[in-house]
Amino acid sequence: MMSTPAAGLSDTEFERFREYFYNRTGIQFTTSKRYFVDKRIDACIRNSRHDRFASWFAELRVPDRPEMLQDLINQLTVNETYFLREDYQFDSMLSTVLPNVLAARGGVRRIVGPLKILSLPCSTGEEPYSIALRLLEEWDQIDHVDVEIHAADIDSAVLAKAAHATYGERSVQRVPKAWIRKYFSEVAPGYIQVAEDIRNAVTLHRVNICDTAAMRSFRDFDVIFCRNVLIYFDELSSRRAAENLYGALRPGGYLFLGHSESMSRISPIFTPARLPDGIVYQRPTGAK
Repeated sequence: MMSTPAAGLSDTEFERFREYFYNRTGIQFTTSKRYFVDKRIDACIRNSRHDRFASWFAELRVPDRPEMLQDLINQLTVNETYFLREDYQFDSMLSTVLPNVLAARGGVRRIVGPLKILSLPCSTGEEPYSIALRLLEEWDQIDHVDVEIHAADIDSAVLAKAAHATYGERSVQRVPKAWIRKYFSEVAPGYIQVAEDIRNAVTLHRVNICDTAAMRSFRDFDVIFCRNVLIYFDELSSRRAAENLYGALRPGGYLFLGHSESMSRISPIFTPARLPDGIVYQRPTGAK
C-alpha cells in the first residue's frame, strides 16, 4: 500500500504513529485529536526532506536522530499558561504547606539543606517564576530559608523560552503592577523580561515525566507542582508518572495537581490532605 502524501495520514499511519509516540512519551492521542495530529505531522514532513509519511516515519525511528523526535514533541505538546494561574494553590503553599514542611524538618533554625520546589511541566516558565515571586513578596521566612526552585519540561523549545523569560501582556495580566515594576524590565514594545537574579534562581531541566530512569535524578523535593498534564495520559502512563513523582518527593512532601485532576483515580500511594483552599497530595511520612 502506498503512503499518503503530506496532506493527512491514513488510518493505518495514524495508528502506527500513535502507538510509537505513546511508547516514547506516555502521551496517547485519542481519535478526537486526529485533526490536530495530522496538521502537526504534516508540518513536520513538509519541513523535512521527505514528502510522504512512510519515509519520514522511518527516519524518525532511527536511534541516532533524537532531534527529530524532540522536534515532534515540541510540535505536539500544548503549552498554554500564564503567571499566577490557579493561584489559590500558591496561597495553600504559603499558608499551610511550607509551614508544615518547616515543622517536619525541624523548624527554621534546624532545617538541614535547602527547601526544594519543582514545577513539572513548567512550559514557558510562568509557573516557576510565579512561585519565586510569591515567595519573595509574601513568605515571611524567605530571608531565613535557602530555597531551590527547579523547573522541567519535555519540550526543549518552551524551555528555551523559559530561560529567556520574556513575556507579552497576556501572560502577565494577573501580576500586580508593583511587582512588574520591581521584577521585570521592558525589552521591546509590549514585552517584558523577568529580572536576571530571579531567572538565575530557577534551574531548568528537560525530562519526560514518564521516563523512570531520567526521573531518578529528581529527589528530595518538598513541594511539586504537576498541574494539568496527567489528564493527557492513559491509566498506565498516569500510574507511572505518579510513581515517578512519588520518588521525587521527600517523605512528607506535597504534590499539587490541576483542579480537574485527582490522584485517587490514579494511584493509592499518596495520602490526600484537605487544605482550606483545596486538596493536596502527600507522600506519607516514613514511606520508602
